Amino acid sequence: MSMPPYQIFAKVYDLFMAETPYKLWTEYIKGMWGKYGLEPELVLDLGCGTGNVCLQLAREGYDMIGIDSSVEMLSEASGKSDAPMLLLCQDIRSFELYGTVDSIICVGDCLNYLTEPEDLKKAFKLCKNYLNPGGLFIFDLNTPHKYESALSENDFCEISENAAYIWQNSYDNEKKINEYLITFFIKNSSGSYDRFEEEHFQIAYEDETVMEYLEDSGFCLLETADGDTCMEPSRKSLRKIFTARA
Repeated sequence: MSMPPYQIFAKVYDLFMAETPYKLWTEYIKGMWGKYGLEPELVLDLGCGTGNVCLQLAREGYDMIGIDSSVEMLSEASGKSDAPMLLLCQDIRSFELYGTVDSIICVGDCLNYLTEPEDLKKAFKLCKNYLNPGGLFIFDLNTPHKYESALSENDFCEISENAAYIWQNSYDNEKKINEYLITFFIKNSSGSYDRFEEEHFQIAYEDETVMEYLEDSGFCLLETADGDTCMEPSRKSLRKIFTARA
């Protein structure tokens, strides 16, 4: 049974993404705020998913808005929330807010899903529109190196007590499009396993393209970091974090 992205994945997302460095990202984001003299009160988490970063910041007293296009992912975020967060189901290419915010964050390679360059431009311009002057836009992207080397034409699998997945990856080096078909096996109430499939598409953006789109949208790029260590990036970085000022 083929499903839209993050419909079934949402149910087991936190299980299979347990090693994701959410705490490291959260600390890095706060470090960037401090480094550039920003004391944000209202923060937008764009593509918030199951709310792991959004919730951490909400627990620390920040007023958080989380936007995601997946109802199922937002449902997971809402279900585990022990701090107030405003969760909105919207497309990041056309999201709307009632006013401006002090900072916008977007982590977890959400922007790689914008496979049309014009859509990335739209997202950047919306972020500039909804940021207060001097506000910071902090986001990450999977690098071309990750798609070319780490993912490429490889297959991956993981098994837990109640679920398993098989990830079949394919990367078109000419079009820079990464396709992955994920087959899930999820244990049901009878003790047997239901089988589902989701197909995902992402694109690799070169740094030069990202910087061009940021500048065209009115942002000033401040710095970049390796997305897995939050240290100085290298040509072998699999994920890169960008910090830009409105």
